[in-house]
Amino acid sequence: MARTLSVKFREALQAGMRQRITRSGLLFSVAIVVVALAAFASANNLLFLILAAMLGTFLVSGFISRLSLAGLELEFLHPEHISARRKVAGRVVVHNDKIWIPSFSIQLSALRTDGGGMGSVLYYPAIAPKARLDDTVECWFPKRGRYTEDTFCFSTRFPFGFTERRIHVPLRQDILVYPSVDPRPGFEQMLFSLSGEVSAWFRGRGGDFYRIRPYEAFESARHVDWKATAHTGDLQVREFAREQEQAILLFLDLEQDEGETFEASVDAAAYLAWSFAQRGARLRFATQLFDARVPEDGDVYTILKYLALAAPVHGKAVPVPDDQYAFHVVVSRAPERLQGAGWQSGGGAFFVDPAGFGPVSAEQSVKS
Repeated sequence: MARTLSVKFREALQAGMRQRITRSGLLFSVAIVVVALAAFASANNLLFLILAAMLGTFLVSGFISRLSLAGLELEFLHPEHISARRKVAGRVVVHNDKIWIPSFSIQLSALRTDGGGMGSVLYYPAIAPKARLDDTVECWFPKRGRYTEDTFCFSTRFPFGFTERRIHVPLRQDILVYPSVDPRPGFEQMLFSLSGEVSAWFRGRGGDFYRIRPYEAFESARHVDWKATAHTGDLQVREFAREQEQAILLFLDLEQDEGETFEASVDAAAYLAWSFAQRGARLRFATQLFDARVPEDGDVYTILKYLALAAPVHGKAVPVPDDQYAFHVVVSRAPERLQGAGWQSGGGAFFVDPAGFGPVSAEQSVKS
């Protein structure tokens, strides 16, 4: 996706341009005042010539710096899929639309009050007339949601550094940022325990005996074959053929209050959906307002797009689970309410309480 931002020549020469006097400019201004006082006090023609040259230099510096910023165009291209707190590569294309005049010593930066967007400052020593310069930049967004406006700043101190000329131009765009799919503290242990529960539950779902094999961690004890165990001296379990491929029903309870705990719930749901999709599981994701199956209704990004804008709701009835062959994974602050709605009636279930997870660390918030 690309958005084009253009700074036209006439606009650059009008009041939209801002300037800041640098230390060099302040010292040069003091020098002009000193030379002017000396010229008028002594009536020396040489001092008047020096004063005229200094004033001309100051005026020409301002005009050339304005001219350098005129006629610049910017294209900002971002990836299609962006997750919060993960750096991604974007592209910036700067075009000098002027026919004859180059632009010198141009800095480009992005200004955001939330700290997201383009994180680096680009510097161009010279941009030839009609030239296009393409650079790769790191983009980073701290939170999930929809970002609709970026402000970019072109600035220059060319030619003498007396002033810094700047143009702040807003760029309207539509960037949808998914929840983070990177683990918070405790997420990896949760997934490890959940994987064992899922494996143990699906091994016992078939009706036909398949084989006897050694016991694995986190498996249910109801499938232990005690005769084979006594014969070998090690725990042995009976394994049955599966009736169907592994299916996961992931439910996110939206009956919560806005805040960090709800954000942890969304992050947990996104992390689990992403992890199961990467493993090739047949996934169904549901809330009080949403229901989608992967791959029948789309891919995992269909779920992440919903989670990017998900918000708490109150007063909505919890749907009754209707898939008895799927393993239920429920993310909720009130598991007893979900259990009362039948979320264990289909057999296996795993409840995730987001209040038990730690906050996002500084290292995780800038994960590459």
